[in-house]
Amino acid sequence: MAVSAHDRYDTRETRTPSVRETELFSRLPAILRTAMETPGYAERLRGIDPSKVTNRAALATLPILRKSDLPALHKTAPPFGGFVGSQAGAFARLFTSPGPIFEAESAHADPWRGARALFAAGFRPGDVVLNTFSYHLTPGGFIFDTAARALGCAVIPAGPGNTEAQFELIEAYRPVGYCGTPDFLKILLDSAASAGRDVSSVKRASVSGAAFPKSLQDEIASHGIAAYQAFGTAELGLIAYETSARDGMVVNEDIILEIVSPGTGEPVAEGDVGEIVVTTLDPDHPWIRLAIGDLTATLPGKSPCGRTNLRIKGWMGRADQTTKVKGMFVRPEQIAEIGRRHPELGRLRLVVARDNEQDIMTLWCECASSDEALQSAIASTLRAVTKLGGTVELTAPGNLPNDGKVIADER
Repeated sequence: MAVSAHDRYDTRETRTPSVRETELFSRLPAILRTAMETPGYAERLRGIDPSKVTNRAALATLPILRKSDLPALHKTAPPFGGFVGSQAGAFARLFTSPGPIFEAESAHADPWRGARALFAAGFRPGDVVLNTFSYHLTPGGFIFDTAARALGCAVIPAGPGNTEAQFELIEAYRPVGYCGTPDFLKILLDSAASAGRDVSSVKRASVSGAAFPKSLQDEIASHGIAAYQAFGTAELGLIAYETSARDGMVVNEDIILEIVSPGTGEPVAEGDVGEIVVTTLDPDHPWIRLAIGDLTATLPGKSPCGRTNLRIKGWMGRADQTTKVKGMFVRPEQIAEIGRRHPELGRLRLVVARDNEQDIMTLWCECASSDEALQSAIASTLRAVTKLGGTVELTAPGNLPNDGKVIADER
């Protein structure tokens, strides 16, 4: 598949890998010096000479910072755990994600590096984009909003839910692009068909935040919508994105991505499954070897679309038991909190599955009784702690496996 200048965001996407690698690692020492001016990194990187960290082997000797550790670190040294030199007021927007983890948006254009992911999905300057990611407290909405506007698109800041209002916006503004979870796109399409509303203007989509199985991909495509996956986190922004090649996901520019053996921080052999570790080169808020808990593997060679950066297979599970449900992370610590609020329960196991192309949760609880009032109370606690609804099933003590697993993702 040949690529022309019209098919890429900029020429950096097709430079030789060695040129890219040299450029990234020539910038890294200055980023390390900036990071080490903060108390968090000064302690973590004590004794490191930034001038010597100029290749992947040297980078791999630096300690891992685990995303799962951020809530405790942020609580100890609020708001950013001592890993950010600027005061909170120096940033454009301030967010929180479950944990809690506190995130800051830099003031420069496209701070989450999402514009090239949207370009790869077919978005172009002048397009009208319906953005259904949440704008409330968490950064998802603004990650895609700033990306679309940096690309030159007009954005409808719709957020999720309220399909009737969404239909009015779609019929009035005729957006070509959609940003949001694939689940909500299906809801919009199904609801529009039932209500006789016209959403046919939407022709392309950048989806993230939830599973996108082949069955749902085919259903979305049957509506004439070309949907491409984007992969990222609230801390790092867009990490990788799908292209017209439909062959893995291309790693974003301006980041250094490693795949390491979970729990060790040591890079795995090419093609082996491991945990994603990312180093960013944003001087306002650098991340040095942040392990995000997601598993993936590299693909050999360059993408058929012509982009030359490293390719990954996409999301292949979790290195820990934290999982994402309807775009929200659910953590083992949250299940433990439910147990603390209901001491009459024994073992707990949250089972995450799919039903009618939607994520669903079932919390299995060992309990000596089958009290319906208790079951209802636990369901309320589940929603309060995770901010997600789910069903609760009570089972006799000893029925759940004694294997230490509290979250089982069966999707």
